[in-house]
Amino acid sequence: MATMAEQIEARIVAALHPASLEIIDDSHLHSGHAGHRAGGESHFTVIVKAAAFEGLSRVARQRAVYTALGDLMAPDRIHALVIRADTPDT
Repeated sequence: MATMAEQIEARIVAALHPASLEIIDDSHLHSGHAGHRAGGESHFTVIVKAAAFEGLSRVARQRAVYTALGDLMAPDRIHALVIRADTPDT
């Protein structure tokens, strides 16, 4: 089975065709906090640059990422997600 980071990557690539994509598992920073799981893979930062974000507000860009992730955003899958979504030239 693919890791959560691999699933995140696959869905964002398929939906947004990013020029660049970085996925960081921040789970170790949240040990003892709500939503943390012993195996990690609960808290992530996604840094994505995609032409698909041209003309979209910051909120609309974040919504596009959430839409791409779909059911991965269920509380028992990804607990927290930080999104930095820019166009390739920013």
